[in-house]
Amino acid sequence: MPESEIRSLLKRLGESINETFSNSPEIHERIREIRNAGYEVFLTVETKIGFCSADGESRKTDAVENENPACLNLTDQDAKFLKSMKIAIN
Repeated sequence: MPESEIRSLLKRLGESINETFSNSPEIHERIREIRNAGYEVFLTVETKIGFCSADGESRKTDAVENENPACLNLTDQDAKFLKSMKIAIN
């Protein structure tokens, strides 16, 4: 299968994962609870997908690649909040 087809399939998988999160009543409820507590919520999910072709060649790739990643400036308060939520900052 050509690389472009694999990328297309992985992109569609990423879109399905995103749609699943977007349509989850449980996730919406947790976000609502956090907002009601006075915080804004930003959810980012990074997915690594490994696959093996029929000839046994193993590959690993990101589900969705971003050529221009965003720059995020965190304050000390932001970092403290994320740490309290057990979210690692890389």
